[in-house]
Amino acid sequence: MSASNSHSVSMLEGSLFSNLMKFSVPLMLTNVLQVLFNMSDVAVVGKFAGSAALGSVGSTTILVTLFVGIALGMGTGVNVITARHIGAGDEEGVKSCVTTSFVISLVEGVLLFLLAFLPARAVLELLGTKEELLDGAVRYLRIYAAGLPALAVYNFGAGVLDAKGDTKTPLFILSIAGLSNVGMNLIFVIVFQMAEAGVALASAISQTGSAVAICVVLLKSSGVAKLTLSSSLISKRLASRILALGLPAAFQNTVFALANLFIQSAVNSFDTVIVEGNAAAQNADGFTYDIMAAVYAGCAAFVSCNYGAGQTKRVIKSYYVSLAISSVAGIIIGSLFLIFAGPFLALFTNESAVIEAGRDRLIVMALSYWISAFMDNAIAASRGIGKAVAPTIIVIMGSCVFRVLWVLTIFAHFHTIISLYSLYAASWTLTAIAENIYFFAAWKRSVIDTISSNC
Repeated sequence: MSASNSHSVSMLEGSLFSNLMKFSVPLMLTNVLQVLFNMSDVAVVGKFAGSAALGSVGSTTILVTLFVGIALGMGTGVNVITARHIGAGDEEGVKSCVTTSFVISLVEGVLLFLLAFLPARAVLELLGTKEELLDGAVRYLRIYAAGLPALAVYNFGAGVLDAKGDTKTPLFILSIAGLSNVGMNLIFVIVFQMAEAGVALASAISQTGSAVAICVVLLKSSGVAKLTLSSSLISKRLASRILALGLPAAFQNTVFALANLFIQSAVNSFDTVIVEGNAAAQNADGFTYDIMAAVYAGCAAFVSCNYGAGQTKRVIKSYYVSLAISSVAGIIIGSLFLIFAGPFLALFTNESAVIEAGRDRLIVMALSYWISAFMDNAIAASRGIGKAVAPTIIVIMGSCVFRVLWVLTIFAHFHTIISLYSLYAASWTLTAIAENIYFFAAWKRSVIDTISSNC
C-alpha cells in the first residue's frame, strides 16, 4: 500500500530532519492559524471594544484552552493509530480507522458543547472572574461553545491527513477559515458593535467552515485516508485503541487546563490591570506551544509509523531530531518575544499599564519555552510506541499537581506575580526528567521484546 501523494511526506525513508521539517512546518502554520482564532478575538475586542471586553474574553482563555486541548488529545489518538496502520501496510485497517474516528469525533464534539455551554457562569464564578467582566465572559464562552463540535471534527480530519504525511491540506483549509474569522471579527465588532458576542460568533462560524471543508476532502479522497460513511467499517476494536491513546492525551490536556484554571484564580487575586495584562500576554503562550506542538505531532507520527514498520533505529532517531527542532524553535520564539514584547502586547490593548503588566509574564515565559520541548517530545515518543497511560500519570504529577502545590506554598508565601509565573519552568524541568527516564526504559523494553519474539 502506498500512502504517498503530491502532498505527502515519507516517514519510512529519506532524511529524518528534512522530512520532519516538511511535515512540521505546514502543521506549525496550521496550529498558529488555529491559535489566531482566539488571538484575533482578543486583539479585536481589546482594540475596538475596550479593556473590559478584553478582560472578559481573556477570562475565558484557560477554559477555551481546556476544550481545544481535549479535541487535540483525541486527535493524537487518531493520528497515531492511523499512522501505525499505514506503516504496517494495512489498507483495510486505515479505512476502518478513519470511519471509526469520525464517529468518535462527532460524539466528542457534542459532549464538549454541553460541557462548555451549560455550566459556563458557574465555572467562571468559581474561578473568581471579576464581576464587571463576568457577563461578557459568559456570553463569549456560550457562543464559542457552538463551534466545539466542528472543532472536534476538524481535528479528527487533520489527524488523519497528518498520519499519511499530508499537512498541507489542513493548512490550506485553516488559512481560509482564519482569514474569514478575522474579517468577521472586524465586521461584527466594529460595524455591529457586538463586542464579545461578535468575536465568539466569528470563531464558531469559521470552525464550522473548516470542519465541513476537511470532511469534503476526506469523502472525495481516492487514497487510503478516504472517509467512507459505512457502519460496516466502524470497529469496536479500533475505537478502543484510539480511545486508549486519545483519552489519556485528552485527560492530560484536561488536567493541565484545570491546573491552569487554578493558576488563573491566583491571577484573579490581583487587580484588574494585572488580569488584563495576563490575558494579553497569554496569547504568546498559545502561539509558541502550537508551533512546538507541530513537531511533537511529527514525533508521534514518525515514531508510530516506523514502529509499525519495524524500523527500530529510525524510531529513536525520530525522537532526537524532533527534540532538536522543537527546543531550538522554543529558543528562537522566546527570543523574539523578549525583543518585541512591547509591540506584541500593543496588538491587544491601547493602555500602557496593561502592556507593562503583560510584560512581566511575557519575559518569564519567553525565557522558559525551550524547556517544555524535553517534556513534550518524550511524551509524544512514548505514545508513538503505544505507551500512553504512564506518561499521562507522570505529567499530571509533575506539571499539574506540582503547580497546585506551588500555588499553595511558594506563591502563597511571596504572593508576587513573578513567583506565580515561575512555576511553569520549574514544573517543566521536573516533568521532563521523569518523562525521559520513562521513555528510554520503555523503548529498551520494547526492543528486547521484539528481539525475543523474533528468536
